[in-house]
Amino acid sequence: MSKKLALVSDFDGTISDRDFFYYVADKYFDEGMLKPWREFLSGKKKHFDALAEMFANLRVSQGELNDFISTIKIDEHFFEVAKWCVQQKIPVTICSAGNDYYIKQLMKNEIKKYNISLISNYGEYSEDKGLLMRPNEKYYDENLGVSKVAIVNDFQARGYFVIYCGDGLPDVEAACKADKIFARDMLYEECQKLEVETEKLRDFMQVKKFMEEALK
Repeated sequence: MSKKLALVSDFDGTISDRDFFYYVADKYFDEGMLKPWREFLSGKKKHFDALAEMFANLRVSQGELNDFISTIKIDEHFFEVAKWCVQQKIPVTICSAGNDYYIKQLMKNEIKKYNISLISNYGEYSEDKGLLMRPNEKYYDENLGVSKVAIVNDFQARGYFVIYCGDGLPDVEAACKADKIFARDMLYEECQKLEVETEKLRDFMQVKKFMEEALK
């Protein structure tokens, strides 16, 4: 196995325990506000467009939104693993089809502290216009706003063995292109259907153990 490793991970439902969308939907959205998501699930609307439309309906103070974001739980081992990756010179990339507003709020100084690359759609909150999203320019994808598979391809083109962690349908293409997959929920189920070798993700210490063995 190559000794040149790269860790690429989805955020929502992978590093965090649940998608930001589900947190927000449970607290702030009524049934009518969820129509864009139903249209996405039925194939009538793109993933990016559905999220952008729903997030634009948020109408709370910025302080309330930030306090709410702070309640989202993330994997208790993720920063420990990120610190270890810095020591081993293993690049860590978070790729998200959500947006960077809530990820930055949750991770604060840790992104810079552990040299984590955050590649996501862009988010900006306005109390008048809601949580606005813009697609990623460098890694653009028409459906997701950000191309996760392009990130994997970029690392592989530079000779990296890519470990990919994810949980949902937006992760399938990138995961199937990666060299090692750790998956939860729908991503795990889809990989099983596609007969792609996949390890069920419990927590990030499991990922660290794999990388330690790979470096021996």
